[in-house]
Amino acid sequence: MDKVGIHSRKGRETKKRVSEPEPDYEEEVLKKHKNAQAVTVLGEEDASVKLLEELVFGAEDDLVERLVEDREDGGATLLDDDDSSDSDVENEARLKVQPTRTAVWKDEDDDLEEEVDMTHRFRRDLTKSDAEAKMSKQKLQQRMKEQFQKAMGGMPSWAETKVKKKNKKKDDSDEDSDGDDLMRKTGNFVGSSDSLPKGIIRMKKCLHANNDRPSEDRLTTVQFHPSAQVVMTAGLDQSISLFQVDGKTNPKIQSIHLEKFPVHKAQFSVNGEQVVATSFRNKLFYIYDMMEGKVIPVHTVRGLREQRVKEFEVSPDGESLLLTGTSGYLHVLTMKTKEVVKSMKINGNIAGVAFSNDGSKVFTNSEEGEVYIWDMRSSKCLNRFIDDGCVSGTSMAASKNGQYLACGSAAGVVNVYSQEECMQQNNPKPMKTIMNLVTSATSLRFNPTSEILAIASRADDEAARLVHIPSFTVFSNFPMFQRKTIYRAHRLDFSPNSGFFSLANNKGHAPLFRLLHYKDF
Repeated sequence: MDKVGIHSRKGRETKKRVSEPEPDYEEEVLKKHKNAQAVTVLGEEDASVKLLEELVFGAEDDLVERLVEDREDGGATLLDDDDSSDSDVENEARLKVQPTRTAVWKDEDDDLEEEVDMTHRFRRDLTKSDAEAKMSKQKLQQRMKEQFQKAMGGMPSWAETKVKKKNKKKDDSDEDSDGDDLMRKTGNFVGSSDSLPKGIIRMKKCLHANNDRPSEDRLTTVQFHPSAQVVMTAGLDQSISLFQVDGKTNPKIQSIHLEKFPVHKAQFSVNGEQVVATSFRNKLFYIYDMMEGKVIPVHTVRGLREQRVKEFEVSPDGESLLLTGTSGYLHVLTMKTKEVVKSMKINGNIAGVAFSNDGSKVFTNSEEGEVYIWDMRSSKCLNRFIDDGCVSGTSMAASKNGQYLACGSAAGVVNVYSQEECMQQNNPKPMKTIMNLVTSATSLRFNPTSEILAIASRADDEAARLVHIPSFTVFSNFPMFQRKTIYRAHRLDFSPNSGFFSLANNKGHAPLFRLLHYKDF
């Protein structure tokens, strides 16, 4: 009986042990050890605690990114632990990124495209046909962007993206490396001189610069843009026009009309973003801001007591205008505040004004033939002398290399002086006296390389010459005497790199010539 009782009790204990298995402590220790190793992959103990805090308090995005980076680097992560007590489904649910939130309320007017009236006179040139009487703001912005890039000859560097600038720098470095080939080759690398030869100038007659929109009256201004491949014309037809210069079609970019304002002179600002225009009979002048497309009238100038504003020059630094007044006055007007800050006075009336290349000095000549040199900073007269043989002065020009000063007279004589001698001597002698004009020398202009001096008279047809410097001889093949091409020239100008030369004449045209010696615009 005792043995049977013992066996039955053992059987019950065995059944109980099968139905309720005891915990395996060795397996639990091994599992904890593996989990600890997985945690150390993400960092030290502090880092793991930080991960837990981020998960609890809502930094799910950062945690997922870090886990994904660890997975891509080939390291173990918490998600890679096959022996983890949590299933894959539970892990994905825990680490699921919350969806982006949608707007609670939406304004239906935001989807409506506001249309702009294109019949306004400031927006007419932006249209391509009469059907574009209305245009959306987005389309107008794109049209203005295209017109700006066309006027600038492409996208300016400040408007390029970082990627384009990086690619451009890479291309420049490739070009520099190509230059090293010079050191790997043998041969004669000495070529012809880059200086302009005298006698005959290689040139080509092109289509008129303003052929796309000839002026209905006399042109008074022609000027090339300081940085873009663009030329401006203005005249008595009360308009200012911009054209792209390619020598073939010269398409019009834009034209603005100034009501009851025949333009006497128009000039670009130094940075090329604005145009200053003056008329004949009043003190009103306009500033055309090309970047914003605005025409700003300047009705009054503080400190200016002149009855009219006609002749002016833009300073080389672009900060001021030098206005020519009556009775020998010169007024310095700041571009920022549009007020006169200082004035200078000569004896008699002013006939011509020119800045030195650095803008520190101003040269003026009077109708009585006297030349004055002023210091811009102190407004003091540094020197004065009589233009040799001049009875009545008419015009003046200074070279950009700081070497030459040209003075024109009513007799058609042009004296060319050394600027250095003009500063030091009381009675300097001209380096050369040019006597190829028989009527008043009303326009003088040096090219940017100071190798050509263009002289002209508006008193006679074909009265224009190109003078070679430093030989001071006239090019024999300009103008072409077989037929009239220039007529009466009122303004002269060269492109920034002397590739083109143009004149504004009394027929409303701007004859354009390609100077083949110069490779760039």
